[in-house]
Amino acid sequence: MSLVDAPGHSRDSREPPFGFWRRSYAMLVKEFIQLRRDRVSFAMIVMIPVMQLMLFGYAINTTPRNLPTAVLLQEDSDLARSILKALENTAYFRFTREVHDVAEFDNLLLSGKVLFGVEIPRGFERAVRRGDHPALLVAADATDPVAAGSALGALGVVVQTALEHDLFTGDPPSMPFEIRAHARYNPAGSSRLNIVPGLVGTILTMTMLIFTALSVTREIERGTMESLLSMPIKPVEIMLGKILPYVLVGFIQATLIVGIGVLLFGVPVQGSLIMLALLSTLFITTNLSIGYTFSTIVQNQLQAMQLSMMFFLPSILLSGFMFPFAGMPVWAQYFGEGPFPGREPGDKIGASRQFCARRANPESRDSPMCNHTSEVHARACPGMTG
Repeated sequence: MSLVDAPGHSRDSREPPFGFWRRSYAMLVKEFIQLRRDRVSFAMIVMIPVMQLMLFGYAINTTPRNLPTAVLLQEDSDLARSILKALENTAYFRFTREVHDVAEFDNLLLSGKVLFGVEIPRGFERAVRRGDHPALLVAADATDPVAAGSALGALGVVVQTALEHDLFTGDPPSMPFEIRAHARYNPAGSSRLNIVPGLVGTILTMTMLIFTALSVTREIERGTMESLLSMPIKPVEIMLGKILPYVLVGFIQATLIVGIGVLLFGVPVQGSLIMLALLSTLFITTNLSIGYTFSTIVQNQLQAMQLSMMFFLPSILLSGFMFPFAGMPVWAQYFGEGPFPGREPGDKIGASRQFCARRANPESRDSPMCNHTSEVHARACPGMTG
């Protein structure tokens, strides 16, 4: 029997003073030394919160302003100019295009170059003076309900307040004209038409990054990378062997998301599926390449996960999926469209959101707003057709 196990001889009787605190302090010092040696983790601890705070604090805006707007001005009158100036003063609308026919008006909205279109029909001021109560037509791209909703919600009251004293010396008895807002491509404001297609890019970005970011570091930690390098195989062949299987995995994920969106959520998919598949290939390959690059930089799987999340957060937050892309400053939009491949709707897989939403309600493009100018004029200015 040892001295420690002898009856009445306890280990606590030989505990040095402040032994618990001394051992805890030694572990604390040891952990700081290890953290100092792990420079990648230390840099992430400092850079991630600073970068995210500066980037997202300036970039994210839930109330977008200065949204690109086209104007179809069929008469150049004092009232028409006052209306346009009042719209600009709301800070929601920024007139970037002036069109001369309805076809050009519709094409700008359909292409996404503008988010709003204002049409002032011919004879509008004359109809107002005669008391015919004409309609001012405002078309909105409602594929992103958040971006369009704020501007449309403040449209009537702000314009009425700004213009009521242009036509009356006192309080007007009623609004002298009607503001007809037309939400195109998603008139019901259904969020699933906006969110479900965007989830394709979001889920693929997250999974493709993590899969390949862990691929090389897993081989290094398990000690199998040395075996691979000792074989008659080139590094390029190792890279292709790591990436190509996940391209198939990405296609399976995209197919599942689109299929569930169509069957369960009723999101329509119209147009060229081949083009959608080609864009998916480009998007998947880009994310896999970025993840594989991360796996060659870091030293372990924890660092690979940290670096992937460091890339994923700005990619998703600057893509327009969670916050309106139009409300971000120009430099943030360049970041969302350039270094981070999650921008949607854009030239990559994120275009699926706008692609589906714009074609979800094709009848909205055949509404009176999109018909011949004479029909618009007849509806907006009753009594002026004859």
